[in-house]
Amino acid sequence: MGDLSEHFSKWEFACHCGCGYDDVDPNLITMLEVMRKHLGKPITINSGCRCLRHNTLIGGNPQSEHMDGQAADLAIGGSYGRYKMVDAAREAGFRRIGVAKTFVHVDTDIQKPQDVMWLY
Repeated sequence: MGDLSEHFSKWEFACHCGCGYDDVDPNLITMLEVMRKHLGKPITINSGCRCLRHNTLIGGNPQSEHMDGQAADLAIGGSYGRYKMVDAAREAGFRRIGVAKTFVHVDTDIQKPQDVMWLY
């Protein structure tokens, strides 16, 4: 049981630098819960919230949604895993999806272009 929702906890989204930043968008959590139900299994958060310092250190986009708590990178394995994760993200209503070899990025930033999918 999580402290943000049934299946997600703040510690999963906390900035990896240890600064304590973990202010995640409630809409992101709601949509991730829908994804989890669609997938029927747990989702591993590779990266959630990021402070400016950590985002810069890892070479993140200077306008990264992670810095606003509006994004999560979700661990996946293999092409079938990517397909299922993207399918679940679209089913959950995500309109911004990035696909990499080892993760799928989802975000809830309505200030940026919608109905987009990109590759890393």
